[in-house]
Amino acid sequence: MTETTEASQTADQTRRQVLYWRLLSRLFGSDEQPALETSSLGIVGDLGLPLALLDPGVSVDNLVQRFPELAAEFQGLMAETGHEAGDEVRRAALVSKLLLNVFSTGSGNVTAAQLESWKQDAAWFERGMGCEAGGLRHSPGGEELAKVLAGLEGDLVKRMRLREVLADPALAKQLTPSMSLIEQLLRDKSNLSGVALANAKALIRRYVDEVAEVLRTQVEKTSAGVIDRSVPPKRVFRNLDVERTIWKNLTNWSPEDQRLYVDRLYYKQTAHRTTPARLIVVVDQSGSMVDSMVNCTILASIFAGLPKVDVHLIAYDTRAIDLTPWVQDPFEVLLRTKLGGGNDGPVAMAMARPKISDPRNTVMVWISDFYEFDRSQPLYDGIEAVHRSGVKFIPVGSVNSSGVQSVEPWFRKKFKDLGTPVISGHIHKLVFELKNFLI
Repeated sequence: MTETTEASQTADQTRRQVLYWRLLSRLFGSDEQPALETSSLGIVGDLGLPLALLDPGVSVDNLVQRFPELAAEFQGLMAETGHEAGDEVRRAALVSKLLLNVFSTGSGNVTAAQLESWKQDAAWFERGMGCEAGGLRHSPGGEELAKVLAGLEGDLVKRMRLREVLADPALAKQLTPSMSLIEQLLRDKSNLSGVALANAKALIRRYVDEVAEVLRTQVEKTSAGVIDRSVPPKRVFRNLDVERTIWKNLTNWSPEDQRLYVDRLYYKQTAHRTTPARLIVVVDQSGSMVDSMVNCTILASIFAGLPKVDVHLIAYDTRAIDLTPWVQDPFEVLLRTKLGGGNDGPVAMAMARPKISDPRNTVMVWISDFYEFDRSQPLYDGIEAVHRSGVKFIPVGSVNSSGVQSVEPWFRKKFKDLGTPVISGHIHKLVFELKNFLI
């Protein structure tokens, strides 16, 4: 390595350090550091990058619109893939822009425009991580980052004068629905009226429809004639499964005779389920379970639309409410729920158990963090009795967008010992479990 190369690398390292020191000072300090700002301006200028890159007031989305050639550079910028040697300083400048715009959200009131601008920057951050916009939560190891982004968005929503925004049609149109926004709307819906309430309902409806469309693609359509594999196949020639019979008897092949000797014939199953499968969904609607309430009401409505599936929906906090009459319309369900309050699982179990008419043809999904305070043993006793009766019981820690779940340790161990471990909180896993039973 020549002295010139070493000097160049040392200079590049210094310039990267300047850019990252500026980033840290901006993230953790309110006062601007003139020396770092001046040095950073010089570095960005030498790189041929627009000086707007250093302006926190300019969104990444706006920057890309003004300088389209940067779009390709932001894509996959922070992904764990190979990057060309010698571009470390340029990457540092672009990475700093993404991190500063997404993670430095300031304080004080937030406007609808600022919230939407942040969402667009968060989408560019996800693209920089090598994901599609909105897809960070589905990437391996991305759950914690997704949780942080959701927390930042939730804080911005709380700092926005939401009621004033909803009362102004022009401002309300600037909002795009998200889980954080829907949570606030559901909590505050009783305090809204007139135009504000109408705009809130429109946003909830949009979000419900968007999520339902995504989930619907994951739930395969089925017909009334679903094969029931619990019924032995009829042993008649037309049901003979030739391929399986050959495969299972290959060990009986005789090279000398050039013949396959068949010990056992295998037949195709053709019996169809005639009894409707019953799905009972019980959702904890306490304050910590908002994501689950939204996702599960939508999921229940999709399964309710399948033939031969009888869906019942119960929500509870300290009281239980039977939402089955509205299960086909998750929007109406959400408007009838009251988020918050404590937990009283036994009350919900008392409402759910009479709905079990054919235990072995019933699945009960219970979505909760199972923090029952002094009611843990009574709830578990009820769950154990239901499981012992033949009902397929599926405990779910939560059903949210990031898949992050929290379950009371005592319940987690009890469910594992019962042979019904808590499944992953990701909604994709719950869809898979339900399809295995119902379809």
